[in-house]
Amino acid sequence: MYLKFFLMLKSITSILLIFFCLVGCSKKRETNTLKEHNLTLEYAKGFSISRSANYKTVQVHQPYNNASKGLTYILYDKGSPRPNIVADAYIETPISSIVCTSTTHLPLLEYLGVVNTLVGFPSTDYICSPKIRDMVNENKIEDVGVDDALNMERLVNLNPDLVMTYSINSDYSSLQQIEDLGMPVIINSGYLENHPLGRVEWLKFLALLYGKEAIADSVFNSIKERYLNTKQLLSKKHDKPTVLTGILYGDTWFLPGGDNYAATLFKDAGYAYPWASDTSKGALSLSFETVFDKARNTDYWIGVGNYNSKEELLALDERYKEFTAFNNTFSNNKRLGEKGGSDYHELGYIRPDLILKDLVKIAHPELLPEYNFVFHEKLK
Repeated sequence: MYLKFFLMLKSITSILLIFFCLVGCSKKRETNTLKEHNLTLEYAKGFSISRSANYKTVQVHQPYNNASKGLTYILYDKGSPRPNIVADAYIETPISSIVCTSTTHLPLLEYLGVVNTLVGFPSTDYICSPKIRDMVNENKIEDVGVDDALNMERLVNLNPDLVMTYSINSDYSSLQQIEDLGMPVIINSGYLENHPLGRVEWLKFLALLYGKEAIADSVFNSIKERYLNTKQLLSKKHDKPTVLTGILYGDTWFLPGGDNYAATLFKDAGYAYPWASDTSKGALSLSFETVFDKARNTDYWIGVGNYNSKEELLALDERYKEFTAFNNTFSNNKRLGEKGGSDYHELGYIRPDLILKDLVKIAHPELLPEYNFVFHEKLK
């Protein structure tokens, strides 16, 4: 998703259980089958999976922040009768074509090895992935307009098996319009997960649509292991440098709430975040004075929107130089796409292990002496 809500949008349920039966070559094939049919969730709270003999049910519990009602999707085998179950959408699987509306969806396709099924995307200039950019340049991906005002004529011409989107409120009118044209729509609300690994687990939702459960399981476990190994490096560190994030937009400073995935990243990287005790999953909307009063003496300032120099920040607001952390300010714009899109807001959401290493490198460089930043860089 584009940089709407910047760190505003955000995120866990039981433990990943995979039962390995017996041994031997033939038994290994049996084990793979079990893995594919028993995906469970360890960190993601935003959706759940249940199975019956002929279909799978995916429930998205919170389609948007503070939603009072969830959504139910029925996934059934292509060519089989549609289950007679009340649901918000019915999807024949495996799908062979998809339109996504958020850049955060794109790495999910790449990690599952199904990026060739992407046929449409809004405002393709935001895409960073070199592979997907090549597909755009080769006219294999149609620009379908703006995400909150998709071009319905182009969608009809593409006729994808599925449109994956996101929502920020209860207005589903545009989604209903797509469904009325015969294209099922599902909402991916992974941005609301309060744990970075919870966001990664939405890969498993997408995997169900393609029959790629075993791949999703493997990818998730690999990223989780890297994340937890880095977090473990901080186990003997007792000093916790303080951290500020965000900037003013107009008269409002947006900050991640204390139960937001960004606050979790700071905590796991060994920082003290001034708003850690807040219980909000979304963003806090504060005045400059409120932020300055609470965070004027923080050690680091990490994440300053699209600004790439201290000079640019001061041109925006001279008062920024009054923060102690002004000389320790880091952007997350080190990796930009061909057209200027931020890879932090694309690849970063499925690779929190890399973001975590960047954050640890900033505050505790001695713990990762050979590591080079992936997403962050210090402003000059």
